Amino acid sequence: MEHTFTIEPGGFSAFEDEDALIGQCKEWGLLSDKAVKSKAFVYKRGGSTLPCTIVGIVDFMTAVIEFENKQRHLIHPSLLKEMQASTYGQRQRAVETAEAETSDASEEASLAEAVAVKEALDDETNEAASDAKPGAAAPVVDKQPPTPDKPQAEKQPVTAAKEKPAKKKSAKPQLPEEKVKLTAVVKEFTTVPNHFADEDDEVIVYENVAIVEPELELGDAWSSHSNTLKKLELEVGDAITFEAKIVAKKLTKHPVPYKINNPSKIVKQ
Repeated sequence: MEHTFTIEPGGFSAFEDEDALIGQCKEWGLLSDKAVKSKAFVYKRGGSTLPCTIVGIVDFMTAVIEFENKQRHLIHPSLLKEMQASTYGQRQRAVETAEAETSDASEEASLAEAVAVKEALDDETNEAASDAKPGAAAPVVDKQPPTPDKPQAEKQPVTAAKEKPAKKKSAKPQLPEEKVKLTAVVKEFTTVPNHFADEDDEVIVYENVAIVEPELELGDAWSSHSNTLKKLELEVGDAITFEAKIVAKKLTKHPVPYKINNPSKIVKQ
């Protein structure tokens, strides 16, 4: 069976013999310093374990492995080393869970910092605008001399130009810092790329998202499709109420401006 995930190497250096392979594997930490022969390696992806052999090197950071179907693939030696552990899949899921739990705090800190910078810039802009007091427009003077064939037009009195009212900017909603009760409707299920994992992240996009108290309509938002949400077996069009934190974080490659963090007490309507 052909593996669709492989990255075929272009030019690479194949090992001349097993001694060269063993020496390079020792440098990568794939074999102990006392090893006198190579061993079988496995490549783990999406719950599958595929036997493979190391057949060459592109550079110190890139090894070339070959599967049983003779397809070749580029891989970082450190990642290959981690895959040899029996707990690789479990540890990876535990890391992803821990990252998901701690990402909310880091996201809120980054958001708070961004808001502070924006407010400071807005204050400077407002101060600069207040220093420039509006006044009457300078009269327009025709400096071009009259031509012999056309007498100079009689000058008309110049009136002060009316100052145009500034356009009113639409205020962005002030998001609460604590958990609040929200309502939403499931709009779609999709995925976004995750460059640090073998598979893309599953997410849910919601529409008609609104804070119950104080009343505030937000529009579209998104959240991770966590195991808790999967147990509810949600479908497109389902209306739900829940408690969560909501922050201004755009969904990758989607025009969705807000993210829902740690939803709980979820009830389908």
